[in-house]
Amino acid sequence: MSYLNFDKRLLANLERSLGKEMIRTNRSGAYNSTTLVDCNTRKYHGQLVLPLPELGDDNFVLLTSLDETVIQHGAEFNLGIHKYGPNTFFPNGHKYIREFDCEVISKTVYRVGGVILQKERMLVSFEPRVLIRYTLLEAHSPTTLRFRPFLAFRSVNELTHENSRANADMQQEENGGSCQMYPEFPRLYMQFSKKVEYTHNPLWYKGIEYQKEQERGFEYKEDNLVPGWFELPVKKGESVIFSAGISPVNTRSLTSTWKKELERRHARTDMFATLKNSAAQFYKREGDKCYLLAGYPWFKATAREEFFSLPSCTLGIGRPEYWEAIMDKTAVPEMQAFLEKRYEDIRLRDMDEPDAILWFARCIQQYAKFYGIDEAAKKYGELLLKVIDYIRKNSHPRLFLHPNGLLWTDGTQRPATWMNAMENGRPVTPRTGYIVEINALWYNAMMFAASVQRALGKDMAADLMEYQAELTKTAFVQTFWNGFYLDDYVIDSYHDKEVRPNQIWAASLPFSPLDRKQQKAVVDICTKELLTPRGLRTISPKSGNYRPVYIGGQQERDHNFHNGPVWPFTIAAYAAAYMRVYNHSGIGFMERALIGFEQEMSELCIGTLNEIYDGNPPYKGHGAMSYAPSVSAVISMCNTVKKFETEAKNTNS
Repeated sequence: MSYLNFDKRLLANLERSLGKEMIRTNRSGAYNSTTLVDCNTRKYHGQLVLPLPELGDDNFVLLTSLDETVIQHGAEFNLGIHKYGPNTFFPNGHKYIREFDCEVISKTVYRVGGVILQKERMLVSFEPRVLIRYTLLEAHSPTTLRFRPFLAFRSVNELTHENSRANADMQQEENGGSCQMYPEFPRLYMQFSKKVEYTHNPLWYKGIEYQKEQERGFEYKEDNLVPGWFELPVKKGESVIFSAGISPVNTRSLTSTWKKELERRHARTDMFATLKNSAAQFYKREGDKCYLLAGYPWFKATAREEFFSLPSCTLGIGRPEYWEAIMDKTAVPEMQAFLEKRYEDIRLRDMDEPDAILWFARCIQQYAKFYGIDEAAKKYGELLLKVIDYIRKNSHPRLFLHPNGLLWTDGTQRPATWMNAMENGRPVTPRTGYIVEINALWYNAMMFAASVQRALGKDMAADLMEYQAELTKTAFVQTFWNGFYLDDYVIDSYHDKEVRPNQIWAASLPFSPLDRKQQKAVVDICTKELLTPRGLRTISPKSGNYRPVYIGGQQERDHNFHNGPVWPFTIAAYAAAYMRVYNHSGIGFMERALIGFEQEMSELCIGTLNEIYDGNPPYKGHGAMSYAPSVSAVISMCNTVKKFETEAKNTNS
């Protein structure tokens, strides 16, 4: 796949190559992430980053870097690279890189004189272990490889500095060694697939800089401990595998483990295959439970993001087994626990967010799209009706059903929706009262529940549900429709008339409270004022509150977060609404819109999509390197376009 292959012209240009990152994850929550030239630019980067629940809720960086040195005839060529100051990089190993490819797994090719060395890496699927395979493709004289491990042993939210507590001792292990910088941490086992010599020479490499943290106004200088180095001879055509994990490994099994893991990987041969790979990286097993993480590198499993993303990240890519593992074995029991107020049984975060329960209902509705209403009713019907009843009885701690059929929520002290940035302890965007997408989701949920009741043979209950939904529909239009588009939220006599993307859900959901003309008006204003090649802006550029660039310190970025930047996850609803309004005539427009996302997957974190992008060109990405709702939304958009393309083809034939 051409946009996941980069040559030396780009890689040698640090101004460009340091802006391109890669991240690979496994089902245990561990990840491997850095830039294409292996120069870490974030405190979140590392060769082995993993959750350690016994130490806290964060992920932890154990091995930040592994610097390789090629030795021939006594001459040393260091392939590593670190930033130590303004425009100061050492030892500039990027100049030896000839190619970086990530079509299947991460692969870097170095050329040092007559030596051509290939480095490939991947994570073991269900344990926190990174494997790096080195293959000497070409060499005309005896060659030795030396490896210096850079250690941090810290949370991703902290930085390491030289200190007297750090233990630099290396304990001998089979074909390698293990170390434990601090007693509260597990040991890190570093082993090779062949015999290796170790030289103990502990040194602190001081003042390593992370430019992404500097840009964000955070502390950005770190010291890493290098306890010594491993060294081994390698012959032309020979491969050597390095393993780093928190348990020892039988080094004789490393070759077979590598082959087994490689067979599990799928090539990124086109845009959709790349999105499928990205979606699968969000799966995480925790004991007997399985979750969909909201993103990397800092997100956990949260209710809104999981319920929004789950259908496309499982059923939408042909992975029903993970739908069952996440929805049936985890989300359903935890939703039941929430309805029954057994909060101690819930590990999914933010289940009490006002819209989370409505996205859960939408999740079931999307299951029905794949498997039919009868199957959805049989499998999830009773739970869905309990959800609706829970809301109607005002049992939800943050949702209140008013006599007019609309849901009311207080967002003045605590954010009520996905626009949840805080400033000085208060929501930056205090959406409160009647909120447009919450009530669109509510109307849609009631109408879908009526369909489920009919599938269960409860026709009288369905009639009553539809009658109540009709009251909600009438109140929705009376409350939000201002004659041109939908107000964002309404409280008492105040109507927030900012043009925001939240209204798009009212035009896109299967059961829309809007008529055809109103749907078109919503789509058209979103197209005119909010649409970009990365999704919808969070507010119109015509607004006095428009702040399109996500830059500056934490407070400034929080203030800008939902007041101009683009959130790609909005594109799924936009695509559905646009195609509903324009039908087959909109196919070409949607296909062109997809091109922007395809280009983006080679720009920042390659093969995936960021959390947010600037609202103005060149739409630079920010936030999480890989965000499940962004990936999910573009998968949904691809499937929507494909559906209409198939219909058009069948019609024409």
